[in-house]
Amino acid sequence: MRFTATKRLDGGDVSGKRNLIRSGTTVDQMVRAIGDRIVTGFLRPGEKLDEASLAARFDVSRTPVREALGQLSAMGLVERRPNRGAIVAVVTQEHLASMFESMAELEGICARFCAERMTAGERRALEVEHQASARLVRLGAEEDYEYFNTEFHTRLYRGAHSTHISELTVMTRSRLAPFRRAQFMLPGRLAKSWQEHDAIVTAIMRGDGAAAGKAARDHVSIVSEASAVFAAGDPASRKADSIGLSS
Repeated sequence: MRFTATKRLDGGDVSGKRNLIRSGTTVDQMVRAIGDRIVTGFLRPGEKLDEASLAARFDVSRTPVREALGQLSAMGLVERRPNRGAIVAVVTQEHLASMFESMAELEGICARFCAERMTAGERRALEVEHQASARLVRLGAEEDYEYFNTEFHTRLYRGAHSTHISELTVMTRSRLAPFRRAQFMLPGRLAKSWQEHDAIVTAIMRGDGAAAGKAARDHVSIVSEASAVFAAGDPASRKADSIGLSS
């Protein structure tokens, strides 16, 4: 089950807290919830992440909290200090751009391989799911489209039929996941994302590896630009506040 209570992580009202805390909260759910709050500025750089408080809020022991903070540290969102606990890390534009640069090249390889290696059945499934997602764009269903987006890119990784490339791509994507989710908060981003996906799918269906690779690289580069507003210290982060990302 997908976790949908991230916007209430530090909410002060009793009903919001009750919706967040639930039995059986997983490490992945905590990583998603805390990571999303860091990326969108609800948790600020330098802010302490107290294990006991987080354990109480998520209704879990401190062990899974430590694991979640460890994963967030590997993603570059949390800084763990010896004997002083964890704090929210500073994510600079330069570091974020570097990660997205790697992501663009890896996804470009996957898309090129898809055009060359996908089976007929895999191509049809990709096209069907892509066309079906247009309805989510029309409805403005951000959360559902975000879920579809993850599935779409996972299909590309599998369709490349290269285990090592797929593993590298998944690992890099996991570090960028909160930023890639946050992009869908920006006005008009759903429709633009669909159009970028359409260019990738069209090239794959034609078997044009070069075009598919370029379309995928261009797509991730645009995602990088869209996500840059969430980098700490970025003047554009004030733009994020102005469009309601901090409410």
